[in-house]
Amino acid sequence: MSALEGSFHILSIPAVLIYLFRGVAFTVVISAFAVVIAVLIGLVMALCRNYCTSGSRRILGILATFYIEVFRNTPLLLWIFICLVFVPAPAFLQRKMLGLSSVETGLLFKGTLALILFESSVIAEIIRGGLNAISKGQFEAGYSQGFGPFRVMTLIVMPQVYQNIIPTLLGQVISTIKDSSYLANIAVIELMARTKQVLANANRYNGLGRINVSDVFVMFGFAFAIYFVIDFILSILVRRTAKSGR
Repeated sequence: MSALEGSFHILSIPAVLIYLFRGVAFTVVISAFAVVIAVLIGLVMALCRNYCTSGSRRILGILATFYIEVFRNTPLLLWIFICLVFVPAPAFLQRKMLGLSSVETGLLFKGTLALILFESSVIAEIIRGGLNAISKGQFEAGYSQGFGPFRVMTLIVMPQVYQNIIPTLLGQVISTIKDSSYLANIAVIELMARTKQVLANANRYNGLGRINVSDVFVMFGFAFAIYFVIDFILSILVRRTAKSGR
């Protein structure tokens, strides 16, 4: 058996494939959860930064601006390590669940938290851009119909904002999926971490008793293909959404 054949043999082992595809599932779940929470946080930050500019509410605008600028202009990897060192995992997560050990669930929480903090700052600016694209006439029209600020925002402004930013927001989802690979640096069990773990034990699976250069290309090539398929499908969705919005 040649080195390349041995490398491809790794991917023919059912247990290895199941292990890797569980990593794919964790990547998708982590990314989806991070995006949902980040959109909620980003919405609050964007509203505070845009509209809390006077009176006692001004402090909220300042805090929102500080949050957005700090997280948006610093590396995600920095926040991953800050959360790893300084943020304790909640007690209810420090137990076995989802097929993970108590240590792994704690790391999963810390890594996901860092991803949420970083992505929410970027999404806040995306939403703020959508808010700034809405003309003042939309607000005035709502007020003229007797709507209060809350109803104007929820019934008139925000539906238009989200319709306008969907392509950009989906583009950020693609970035979030790719950014989730940084979590492999703290041994969170997503796709990239599991790929590295399989590669570290490739000598046990390739039938050659040693790790070869071809193992590196094959394993990272597999991860490349998975990320590409997921993100390419989303990019097609982005293009179709953009076209339908015109």
